[in-house]
This record gives sequence, structure tokens and C-alpha cells, in this order.
Amino acid sequence: MIVKDIMTSSVKTATGNTLIKDIASMMCFNKISGVPVIDDTNTLIGILSEKDILKAMFPDVAQIMQEGAKPDFESIEADYTNLLDKCASDLMTQTVASVTPNMPLLKAASLMCVKNIRRIPVTDDGNKLVGIISIGDVHKAIFQENLLKGDT
Repeated sequence: MIVKDIMTSSVKTATGNTLIKDIASMMCFNKISGVPVIDDTNTLIGILSEKDILKAMFPDVAQIMQEGAKPDFESIEADYTNLLDKCASDLMTQTVASVTPNMPLLKAASLMCVKNIRRIPVTDDGNKLVGIISIGDVHKAIFQENLLKGDT
């Protein structure tokens, strides 16, 4: 089995200029935890996850240690609204692992495990986004393939 056998081709995406509030809405309404960030030519330029957004809310650990104060998590949570007017390019992870459509599925899964990521963009040779797979997609495909083998 290869990546293109299970990838989702209609991918929810953002551009570098997409506001975080729009991305957060998209994530909530579509029950997804991250989106690839593309440029005007559909080239993958980053990825933005819920973790990236939440991580941006917290002060730097070095800053906390230097100031010697305990963080006020209630006021940090209230500052979430300040993040909503930022753009994807402000918070996205820029170094993004990706896989190709013809990559063996288990090779893609091993990359996801090694990098501790739950979803990975699928790109062509020119780094153009063509799909996405999740660790859940991989598990489902392997389960179904093995379940069908057991029925024959």
C-alpha cells in the first residue's frame, strides 16, 4: 500500500496571511487539529496545529525563571483573544516534514512516529500540496487490509 491509496485530497488549508481566528474556527467546525499553510502557488510553506496556537499563549520558560515569578495562567488564558488577530505565518511551524504520494505507507507511518506527529502533508516533487494523511488514516487502512485478509 502507498500513501496515495489512503490520502485525503481535499485538504483544509491556510495561507500565511490567514488570521488565527479563521483557522481556529476552521479547526473547530471541521474537527481537525491542524492545517497545512500554502502560498499562492499551492506550495507548502508551513503547518499550523492547535498545539502551535496554544504554545504561543505561554511565556518563555527562560523568561519565567529570569523574572522568578509564577505565571498567572488565568490572565494568560484571557490573552488568547490577542492571538486571534495574528496570522498563520506568525505561529506556524516552518520546517515541515512531508511525504510523497508514491511513498510506501509504512515508511510514511514510521516518519510520523519518529517525528512524533499525527498528520503529515503529501507533496509532489515541486513541494506542491496534493493531500494529507493522519496516523488514524494509516491505522484504519492497515486494519481494513488485514481484516479483509482474515476473511478470505
